Amino acid sequence: MSEQKPVLVSGIKPTGELHIGNYFGAMRQFVELTNGGKYRPFIFVADYHALNTMQDAEEMRRRTRELVMTYLAIGLDPKDVVLFKQSDVSAHTELCWIFDTITTMPYLQRAHAFKDAEAKNKEISVGTFNYPMLMAADILLYDADVVPVGADQKQHIEIARDTAEKFNRTFKTDVFKLPEPHIMPEVAVVPGTDGKKMSKSSGNVIPLFGSRDEIAKAVMSIVTDSSGDRPENVYQIHRLFRSDVNLNALYDEHRGNYKALKETLIEDLDRYLAPMRAKYEELKENPDIVEEVLESGKREARAVSETKMEQVRKAIGVA
Repeated sequence: MSEQKPVLVSGIKPTGELHIGNYFGAMRQFVELTNGGKYRPFIFVADYHALNTMQDAEEMRRRTRELVMTYLAIGLDPKDVVLFKQSDVSAHTELCWIFDTITTMPYLQRAHAFKDAEAKNKEISVGTFNYPMLMAADILLYDADVVPVGADQKQHIEIARDTAEKFNRTFKTDVFKLPEPHIMPEVAVVPGTDGKKMSKSSGNVIPLFGSRDEIAKAVMSIVTDSSGDRPENVYQIHRLFRSDVNLNALYDEHRGNYKALKETLIEDLDRYLAPMRAKYEELKENPDIVEEVLESGKREARAVSETKMEQVRKAIGVA
């Protein structure tokens, strides 16, 4: 892996069952971006971030394994990507504390997550209030050039840039590079079986690694509008696999025959997902693979982050 490649950093929280909305909405584009050879990617499981909403040790371990298996199953290549757990690299929390000492509360009160929680009159944990600082540490530790985010997450990168600039100015150094956001292209919202946005909490999902029978059951439950010739909810999911030209011919041929169209969607879904499902099942049977990937990622992430922390400690006068 060339050291001269620009660095890409991203973290994923190990929360929730994965479905095709997750995959087509972001994960597929993310894998394409990291496997293109253009970047040196550092991808971490954001387990410390997940603690804000998940306080169950067994669930944390299970979700972490599932997330790593998912990214391997859909095509993330551990030979090209440094894949590791946030909690395995203590520099993340050390740097977060250092950033805390130069960050004001009024500044963090402008963060979207804090304002959203405040607007809902939620009791806000220190972790929720402070998570932008941990995120800034996540990004700046590795001299990130780019961070892939959705348009609604751009503020996270702005906070990291502000923090890098303030640290460099306060301690009269140039330790931190200013990262740029890579705004993920907008994709159409993947509809669930009820026509609304696919979401685990809505119970309208098609599972990413579901068996053929589970896929068939979900597809057959898709709500259809009997007033038109084309079942829009079925069509919008089908567009993920076929071109509009191809689909229009298919849907004209089976005009009004919703059962035939759903059966074709089941075939297309199963054909597309089967290789990823097989890889995921293989990883379940070989748990050592996940451990080896995380162990290798931990070593590399620790080496890179410790080099940066040596610079930081010198800059603040503790080394």
